[in-house]
Amino acid sequence: MSAALALGDALGIPPLAMAELLPVIEAVMVRKLNEELAANGGPGVKP
Repeated sequence: MSAALALGDALGIPPLAMAELLPVIEAVMVRKLNEELAANGGPGVKP
C-alpha cells in the first residue's frame, strides 16, 4: 500500500484520492487476472 501511495504522490495524486481509488483498481486487476488464469488453464508458464 505504501508503494502505491508513493506512486500516487509521484504522479501528483492526493493520498486521499489514492486511498479511495486503490480498492477499486485492485478489484479490477484481480478480476482480470482470474479471467486470464481461467482462460490459460491456471498459473504457470506454458511452453
